[in-house]
Amino acid sequence: MDQDRATGGRGPAPAVLAFDRFRDHLFHDPSLGFWLDVSRIRFENGFFAAMEPRMQAALAEMAALEGGSIANPDEDRRVGHYWLRAPELAPEAALRAAIEATNARILSFAADVHAARVRPERAARFRKVLVVGIGGSALGPQFVASALGTPADRMQPYFFDNTDPDGIDRTLDAIGDDLGATLAVIISKSGGTKETRNGMLELEAAYRRLGLSLGAHAVAVTGEGSELDRYAKKHGFLARFPMWDWVGGRTSELSAVGLLPAALQGLPIVEMLQGAREMDEVTRSKEALRNPAALLALAWYSATGGAGRKDMVLLPYKDRLELFSRYLQQLVMESLGKRLDRQGKEVFQGIAVYGNKGSTDQHAYVQQLRDGLDNFFVTFIEVLRDRAPSRGAIEVDPGVTTGDYLSGFLQGTRKALTESGRESISITIETVDARAVGMLIALYERAVGLYASLVGINAYHQPGVEAGKKAAQEVLDLQAKVLAALGAGAGRALRIEEIAKAAGTDDVETVFWILRHLAANPERGVVREVPQGGSPFDATYRSTR
Repeated sequence: MDQDRATGGRGPAPAVLAFDRFRDHLFHDPSLGFWLDVSRIRFENGFFAAMEPRMQAALAEMAALEGGSIANPDEDRRVGHYWLRAPELAPEAALRAAIEATNARILSFAADVHAARVRPERAARFRKVLVVGIGGSALGPQFVASALGTPADRMQPYFFDNTDPDGIDRTLDAIGDDLGATLAVIISKSGGTKETRNGMLELEAAYRRLGLSLGAHAVAVTGEGSELDRYAKKHGFLARFPMWDWVGGRTSELSAVGLLPAALQGLPIVEMLQGAREMDEVTRSKEALRNPAALLALAWYSATGGAGRKDMVLLPYKDRLELFSRYLQQLVMESLGKRLDRQGKEVFQGIAVYGNKGSTDQHAYVQQLRDGLDNFFVTFIEVLRDRAPSRGAIEVDPGVTTGDYLSGFLQGTRKALTESGRESISITIETVDARAVGMLIALYERAVGLYASLVGINAYHQPGVEAGKKAAQEVLDLQAKVLAALGAGAGRALRIEEIAKAAGTDDVETVFWILRHLAANPERGVVREVPQGGSPFDATYRSTR
């Protein structure tokens, strides 16, 4: 890539110059079967030269991180997800041994399950796998299951990824009579994550209704000595696999968190690890313009002004990659969405991520992307292989297949956006297989880390998430006081303000929300009555218990 040619300007270029620019800005690694085009990011003249010292500093920080330095000072811990696919890089022999042993155990356990050497209480074999987790403990496994799964998989995957009772019921209904042949994978590093804990207890009740025990149908992926680890021991889980404190949730897909569900599904996890390993090797290059993760980070910096002024719109033109944008939402936004920089200065950093898939978006929000607010940059993901070769090709017009239309829509949308002055990045892979999925995961993990270094923030903590958990617990603590106040009322109808006072709070609005929810669920024993012609704020509430 020639950094001095066609890098300036802020408008569309003539076709010949555009091709020169494309040629000069195209990264291609034939051994990976990977292309990255940043030519349609409107870099200012001299951008790459100006950013070179900062990028070299970021690459040095990344090398130190991989070497075992403290990368998350808030929690005084290392960040070692890169060791998961290259255990020989781990700074201590014990860590390398633990990673290698865990991966071997995952493969062995999955083989035992598939061969019915590990069996459920009554059924002949496990036929389905139910992952119970949230955030990184669900988004990664869901993405991989969707990207690589087929009807011929050894076990069909299902997910509890929320604390929504109706969502849990829908999943149990989908599993149906096969619940007794379903292996549950409960994932929580601390074991205290309420959404996961709740899903596990709901599942335990479902097994109990069948006269079965959860332990005989469950494995845990958790931290050693955690609340979940102790629960799994007590209840006789079939196995326990480690979550290490040096692997964050959003970078845990290539740990037991993602590898165990994928192996049980029957997916080739060794190939996924290999793809990530190969991408890691390429993205360690100190030559930024020959390093695709560095190029991505620099493109993001240019597009957003290094201050998150534009959103990232992800458009994969392949159904199998539909969930990639959801996976990246957590990886990018939880890593980069920070109020403070490393020196404690308020910076309000972040890049918002959203997306669906092409060509669905031709009929959804491309209209706004082309003609609406210029507050985004697009990342197109192209997959060259249309379908499995054994399926053949069907012409829908003379000489034209459905895959040709998909490629045409991608190229047409890219061109239309450029003509409208909108910026875009294009990633091309040859096919969606386990190796390519591992490559994409590794590419974005490193790009996020490098970008965070460029803008001076900590990519590896999540204080906002912790604040949200604390606030949620405060609501539940207040709910207990509200229920106690209603119970002390001996069935009398009380106004919202009276209940708040009895609960010892002046946060009447939160009491309103609590009461509205409780009253909507008759089994909670709270009755709401609104006087004729009154408003919701005139309602009274009483306990039936």
